[in-house]
Amino acid sequence: MGPRSLCGRLLSLALACLVAPKLAKASLQIVPGATWTAPNTGLHIQAHGGQITYSNGLYYWIGENHQNGSAFQAIPCYSSSDLVQWTFVNNLLTVQGSGDLGPNRVVERPKILYNAATSKWVMWMHIDNSSYGEAKVGVATSSSICGAYTYISSWQPLGFQSRDMSLFEDTNGIAYLLTEDRANGLRIDALSSDYLNATTATYLYAQDYEAPAMIKSNGVYFMFASHESGWASNDNIYCTATSLTGPWSAWQTFAPAGTNTYNSQTAFVLQVGNNFMYMGDRWVSTNLMASTYIWLPLTISGTTASMPTNYVNWVINVSTGVMGGGPGETTYEGESAALSGGAVAVTCSGCSGGMAAGYLGGSAGGVATFSGISSTVSTKTTIRIKYENGDSIARFGSVSVNGGAAQQVAFLPLADGNTPESSVVHVQLNSGAANTFKLSGINGGYVADVDRLMVPIS
Repeated sequence: MGPRSLCGRLLSLALACLVAPKLAKASLQIVPGATWTAPNTGLHIQAHGGQITYSNGLYYWIGENHQNGSAFQAIPCYSSSDLVQWTFVNNLLTVQGSGDLGPNRVVERPKILYNAATSKWVMWMHIDNSSYGEAKVGVATSSSICGAYTYISSWQPLGFQSRDMSLFEDTNGIAYLLTEDRANGLRIDALSSDYLNATTATYLYAQDYEAPAMIKSNGVYFMFASHESGWASNDNIYCTATSLTGPWSAWQTFAPAGTNTYNSQTAFVLQVGNNFMYMGDRWVSTNLMASTYIWLPLTISGTTASMPTNYVNWVINVSTGVMGGGPGETTYEGESAALSGGAVAVTCSGCSGGMAAGYLGGSAGGVATFSGISSTVSTKTTIRIKYENGDSIARFGSVSVNGGAAQQVAFLPLADGNTPESSVVHVQLNSGAANTFKLSGINGGYVADVDRLMVPIS
């Protein structure tokens, strides 16, 4: 190795050390598949089949609310400055007494675009009856991204069926409807200049795929889609073209084959800086409110899309778009916490060490207090609570760190009733090893059994 190559390698290593630690030590993390509680509702975020839009310094996340079942309830909107901490803002549409938005209706996959010519936000969505026999789109508009939307009407675009759908706005301002026409195939249809109607057919894929999403990177269009397998996940796919009218490449997977896209289905792909984030739904068909979100870095290079890593936790810098794996974690076992007020250590075959902290909350007011939690810096961080909840409904707990204000945390039912899952909470830790984490019940209800806390090394 010559002096020049050695210097080059040392310079590359130095640059990596300047960037990588900042990313790896970032304290707030995205945890795919976790229970994700909105702090001002105390409930798991309900924004399934959704989309994120950036506007005036904030990210807005809209989607389907399945808190109380599969029928239409509302299209909620949440906001965030960092893509990790989300606050409920408003319901854009709510259930009506009758009509397309009435009881027992299907309203799915809402997507919005801003139309500069009309100064209106335009929402498109799948409208259907409970047997999925109508196969229509619906359109609504609003003067603000997270305000009340006025519903206009529904129809079959260009006279064709439309179920799973999405929107795409090209760099020239022309917008398109991406829609599953089960009788003919996956369609790309151009929208009118006000984005309120589909005007012309742009491309028809011979294959009938669903859950479409589209991005454009360096002049290349990427269409993402899912095979049709009901609520069950599958190996989602993508194809590329340099023109929306084609020719399009052959379809291929972007996550490792056989992973079923890490048990998820495409909802949207978000661009952050020059990078992209995959947004997928992990559906629980028997209990839709318990469905979670699989967000992961998606690598785009030339005409290739890949998502090789299913991170347990990962970090994103919204200022630069840099994404990467999260920091390591220190484990604090539930059964080793100070248990009081009826809380006891219980057996748990799926838990670390075969034990968990149980009977938290309840009439006896069980409490688990974790002491000696360490942080090398004073920081706000994301703690994963590994838990078990064998009920069919969510459980709730109250978290207080270092004696500070309590916040409600939700714990979704487990998919199999025995394998611990994560619920995330964002808390402020002090520098040193004297932090305490207290978990208690709310209004006499039981908290989930706690396997352990996973605290990032920061």
